[in-house]
Amino acid sequence: MFENKMVRLRKLSPSDARTYHDWRNDLEVMKTTSPQLDLYTLEETEQFISVIASQANAKGYMIEHKKSGQTVGIVSLINIDYKNRSAECVIDIGEREMWGKGIGTSAMSLLLEFAFHELNLHRVYLQVFSFNDRGIKLYEKMGFTHDGRLRESLYRGGRWHDTLIMSLLQKEYLDRSATGAV
Repeated sequence: MFENKMVRLRKLSPSDARTYHDWRNDLEVMKTTSPQLDLYTLEETEQFISVIASQANAKGYMIEHKKSGQTVGIVSLINIDYKNRSAECVIDIGEREMWGKGIGTSAMSLLLEFAFHELNLHRVYLQVFSFNDRGIKLYEKMGFTHDGRLRESLYRGGRWHDTLIMSLLQKEYLDRSATGAV
């Protein structure tokens, strides 16, 4: 378990299926993070969590808001490539009333600290939809650099959108940490 002043991260477990299921079926929550908006059965969500929790190349954590004790989101490292010291990060704040309160920043800070200090990763990358202004702003604030764009890769809301690829290198993270920018 990792924590800072605002949030606590705890390992994803099968008992989190109901909570994650509610978020996964909230199209407003998923529209900025999931490439496929769909509704899932509880069994499908349980199977998804079981796969994430058992994979050697994935680390999933539930985000708990310390002040309220409420579970508010999920943050993960997936596609961990131990040879090349690289992983993709994913974050969802599932409780809409918690949006815009700094929880994403707090959770990402803990995840990046773990990725670069404990796993000794060289690179953490992510994908974000071009219309997700709040997410892009968070990632830029965390020091992520724009690597590229998958043009018109997502059809959402009757139009095409790009998927942006962003990354943060360990040395950039450590430089930011040394100056207090993280």
